[in-house]
Amino acid sequence: MPENQSQKPSAGPPPPARPRDPRPLVRDDPIRAVLWITAAMALFAVLAACSRKAALMGMHPLQVVFLRNVSATLFLMPMLMWRGRALLRSNAIHLYGVRVGISIFSMTAWFYALALIPVAEVTAIGFLAPLFGTLGAIVFLGEKVRIRRWTALIVGFIGAMIILRPGADGFGLGQACAVFNAMSSGLVTVLLKQLSGEDDSGKIVFLTTILMLPPTLIPALFVWQTPGWEYLPVILTIGFTAVLGHYCLMRGFASTEASLVMTFDFSRLPFAVLIGWWMFGEVTDIWTWVGATVIFISAAYITRREAKLRSQARLAKIAKKSE
Repeated sequence: MPENQSQKPSAGPPPPARPRDPRPLVRDDPIRAVLWITAAMALFAVLAACSRKAALMGMHPLQVVFLRNVSATLFLMPMLMWRGRALLRSNAIHLYGVRVGISIFSMTAWFYALALIPVAEVTAIGFLAPLFGTLGAIVFLGEKVRIRRWTALIVGFIGAMIILRPGADGFGLGQACAVFNAMSSGLVTVLLKQLSGEDDSGKIVFLTTILMLPPTLIPALFVWQTPGWEYLPVILTIGFTAVLGHYCLMRGFASTEASLVMTFDFSRLPFAVLIGWWMFGEVTDIWTWVGATVIFISAAYITRREAKLRSQARLAKIAKKSE
């Protein structure tokens, strides 16, 4: 070939492949989401019932918290084998430290509440978590809240007063622990919004569970009683339902928008009522149902409102870029 003949320029090496984002894409599949969320709520009700069962069998709540984490870790080990050491690395380890600290107090309060009051009542009070989450977003993230969401917050806390009935022998240590759990769970939700921008859901659940093991062991040692074999099915069920319940919840969030998922969170209460009646003969009074309904309507409105505002913000951002 003559030297002066033009040659095709070399294409060069292909560009490096972009790393795969392990975070699941949100799909619009409401039916699938409803199935996943309903399964998660049923599993969480079983988790609560088994936790109460362990307490009634004589196990201290601090020991239940630690054994719950041990059992959950065992069920999470296949994830570590599948994904390897990358599952242990994160750029947001400081946020995990804060989340683990809050989660330990939240989980301990939840187990104490289940040892003292019926499963359905703990579940109903837990509907306050999104309301506390909104307050946490206002205080810690500086989110602006207008009159409609403030009104929904006030209505939600009125629902809590219907359940707790202060001054009518309806408020005790168990109810106080349940309220504290709801408050701290709401703060954890605020942290999850930040963590989800760094890591996928599987890594968040795995790292949180692993990091909670050492600090929950220390208080458990002060009340430790070596459990007999009769505790084994209960503890394994607690760990299994915790892991599988969170997996179903994550799949639900990955299948549709969070506002629709929130709508089916209320299915937790019928499951809790049924399991509480079947396992412990607990009967839920009408005021728990009324208060839970008020709280749920308020929390569902706040969730849908926040989803709508996020959607409007995204559209405004897209429109600004297209100008």
